[in-house]
Amino acid sequence: MRWIALPLSLAIVMGACGESGPREDPASEAAIDSVDMAMEVYDAAMFDTISWDSAGAAVERGRVVFSFSCQKCHGHTGRGDAGFVSQSDTLTPPSFIDPEWRFAGDKEGIREQVFVGTAEGMPHWGMVGLKPRDIDAVATFVLRGLRSEGQ
Repeated sequence: MRWIALPLSLAIVMGACGESGPREDPASEAAIDSVDMAMEVYDAAMFDTISWDSAGAAVERGRVVFSFSCQKCHGHTGRGDAGFVSQSDTLTPPSFIDPEWRFAGDKEGIREQVFVGTAEGMPHWGMVGLKPRDIDAVATFVLRGLRSEGQ
């Protein structure tokens, strides 16, 4: 028993004497790594061959995809007010309706952001479940559906 207690005590003391200061968060490092991997795979040309029967068809498909992939964080109206909690934090994504939103009018930027995600909590949807056609549809819905309805 004594032989077990001594190494255990030594490990505790050595751990307490380690460097003080901020330690890197493994979850944060993994999120950054995931975004980097998605960015390596991302190619805007994947959207070049997508066509829709009509703009309305793209908006409607985007509405469906938004409802099952985006709404839980971004809210029903895209204002970023859904109150989704992840790792004990309530996420506060940007409002798509805000005239100053950085992707207002930038469909290519929206597609890239949806595909790649962010280290702050936005999933990298292009790597975990959405095909380029659905990403294009969501971008169209955000610009032609949510933004036009919310203004």
